[in-house]
Amino acid sequence: MDWDLKEELRDCLVAAAPYGGPIALLRNPGRKEKPASARPVLEIYSASGVPLASLLWKSGPMVSLGWSAEEELLCVQEDGVVLVYGLHGDFRRHFSMGNEVLQNRVLDARIFHTEFGSGVAILTGAHRFTLSANVGDLKLRRMPEVPGLQSAPSCWTTMCQDRVAHILLAVGPDLYLLDHAACSAVTPPGLAPGVSSFLQMAVSFTYRHLALFTDTGYIWMGTASLKEKLCEFNCNIRAPPKQMVWCSRPRSKERAVVVAWERRLMVVGDAPEGIQFVLDEDSYLVPELDGVRIFSRSTHEFLHEVPVASEEIFKIASMAPGALLLEAQKEYEKESQKADEYLREIQELGQLPQAVQQCIEAAGHEHWPDMQKSLLRAASFGKCFLDRFPPDSFVRMCQDLRVLNAIRDYHIGIPLTYSQYKQLTIQVLLDRLVLRRLYPLAIQICEYLRLPEVQGVSRILAHWACYKVQQKDVSDEDVARAINQKLGDTPGVSYSDIAARAYGCGRTELAIKLLEYEPRSGEQVPLLLKMKRSKLALSKAIESGDTDLVFTVLLHLKNELNRGDFFMTLRNQPMALSLYRQFCKHQELETLKDLYNQDDNHQELGSFHVRASYAAEERIEGRVAALQTAADAFYKAKNEFAAKATEDQMRLLRLQRRLEDELGGRFLDLSVHDTVTTLILSGQNKRAEQLARDFRIPDKRLWWLKLTALADLEDWEEIEKFSKSKKSPIGYLPFVEICMKQHNKYEAKKYASRVGPEQKVKALLLVGDVAQAADVAIEHRNEAEMSLVLSHCTGATDGATADKIQRARAQAQKK
Repeated sequence: MDWDLKEELRDCLVAAAPYGGPIALLRNPGRKEKPASARPVLEIYSASGVPLASLLWKSGPMVSLGWSAEEELLCVQEDGVVLVYGLHGDFRRHFSMGNEVLQNRVLDARIFHTEFGSGVAILTGAHRFTLSANVGDLKLRRMPEVPGLQSAPSCWTTMCQDRVAHILLAVGPDLYLLDHAACSAVTPPGLAPGVSSFLQMAVSFTYRHLALFTDTGYIWMGTASLKEKLCEFNCNIRAPPKQMVWCSRPRSKERAVVVAWERRLMVVGDAPEGIQFVLDEDSYLVPELDGVRIFSRSTHEFLHEVPVASEEIFKIASMAPGALLLEAQKEYEKESQKADEYLREIQELGQLPQAVQQCIEAAGHEHWPDMQKSLLRAASFGKCFLDRFPPDSFVRMCQDLRVLNAIRDYHIGIPLTYSQYKQLTIQVLLDRLVLRRLYPLAIQICEYLRLPEVQGVSRILAHWACYKVQQKDVSDEDVARAINQKLGDTPGVSYSDIAARAYGCGRTELAIKLLEYEPRSGEQVPLLLKMKRSKLALSKAIESGDTDLVFTVLLHLKNELNRGDFFMTLRNQPMALSLYRQFCKHQELETLKDLYNQDDNHQELGSFHVRASYAAEERIEGRVAALQTAADAFYKAKNEFAAKATEDQMRLLRLQRRLEDELGGRFLDLSVHDTVTTLILSGQNKRAEQLARDFRIPDKRLWWLKLTALADLEDWEEIEKFSKSKKSPIGYLPFVEICMKQHNKYEAKKYASRVGPEQKVKALLLVGDVAQAADVAIEHRNEAEMSLVLSHCTGATDGATADKIQRARAQAQKK
């Protein structure tokens, strides 16, 4: 170990993270060797003892330490507050385990891991348990009360069964299992008689097995469900052990428990005898997926079951295929003929593929590079004599071992085994290297394994940049430039995330400089708003051309600024002003009016009052007043046409109200034309003519209106009188068309004869007189009219007429 510890481990609170994780130490402030005024020091080391952080503990008395799955240090205080620190001693957050824990204080605590995350279990001074299965999503559960529990249990632990966290505790000779609903007494099957107390208990790394140490010196081992006994071992030691943990390999049938006393270590299982080790120093046990880490002030060791492949190859006088292949390779290097003999023996048994695979697998479980190379050389040697051995497993093992050897270096201090590495996955390992700020190594691993850019190098560079912004001894300009030079346009890197980290560190100006490199405006604007740089956010939103983004900023500005400042800001941004007007037209009409007033925009203000007169007001007086205001605004805008049109509308509204009062019926909001038509339909011809004169409706339009209205009434007699009242300004073809539209051919023929020569053919065709139309066309010698008549000739009925036109056309062509 690289550390220089002066205290014994037993004098410290100790917590070590699994998967070769860091170690945290806190000198117990309750010890009498130190004066009461001395504050404890919290120290964090790598697994090789390299210091990572050291800080003076200034908070309350601490009861327990533990690491989360994300390698965050959880410090449980006596008042139930849990403080969370990063790997480098940086404070992250804190949370409380509830008022009941605060009132009764914490006697003991456990940090445990489940598939949902990392949890905390608390034993209070009232001998009640409180538990949270996931500190990332804190939901406190008060466990049921244990009947008759007057003092702290002799031992207890947390278990996870059926995706639910439980607590198993011992009270004298009895065991109780607590879940969220009930407290149940449980009995281990096959337990030796005479037990009056349980002194220690341990759950396996995967929560599948349980070990119980009794006051009789027996260790009971079975399933965590307490339904099956695996074995029982008498260690002949009745003193309570300092620690007891499981030591087993995944998918192995061997089960073993490691028990530690002050200077003794014992490994027990279903064998009649255990393995004992004498310890030179006070040691601490850390359960792992495939073994137990044991560290002291001077060493850090790993105790585990020998893997099957290694045992087969290295046991004495082994004749396993892998062992013979290893010997063959060694003899080959010596240029000995024995290499051929060993190789033939393996080939005759047809076990060469198995031998190669054994060597590859055994290499993965070796920690010394020389032994790894020896086994991989043997595997490579055997592959040369196989035609179709897939190289993937060999190549992958070479890559994995290079990664493992790199992180096992004591400067790095992550002593992962091959099984742990595969369980942890390369992505999690990279995250842990980044947490340790080992960016160059993480990038080298990504490049060596050829990981996708977004999953590998990009994520690491982003983490590096977030770390860089925390260096407050470097100027904002230098930090921003260094980050941009390193990151450039790397895919998957978000400058806005880095800027958010800078803002969180209190470096607002640095965050703004970093946002300049962010190509996506949608990422820039929200952070600028959060930093209260709303005007800059508005400029960025306008530059993006994204109207939704502009609206988002405008609404934020409206709530942030007073009305005058908000309008002044809009005046400096024409695009934003235009968009805000569009918004106000649909949502806030009064604000729109204020905008027009502030800008002295009388034209738009007049249009606004015109719309308002129809949208809001129902009383005629209110509408006329609104129109009068609009007319005044149009005069100020020097828009004479709009002002006159508005005044005409006011006159029309008053007239329509008078007509409704005198005649009944619906006149309001009709156009001038519709008003005239309605009067004619009501038989008020004189009033219609007067209205037409008042509003200067041209004669042609009035004749059309009157003709259409009388035709709708089918008042043919009145139409005839109307046609003879004076010379028609619209001609008489419209009379023919209107009559035919009403399917009255008889009346239409009356007017066809009065149609002028230039429209005579068309009128005759409308009334169906094809023969006379042909005569008129021939008389006019008009080619277009003759073609029109021909198009109306059908079948034998009009055959003579068609021939007549054809002859006339032929004669015209001869001339």
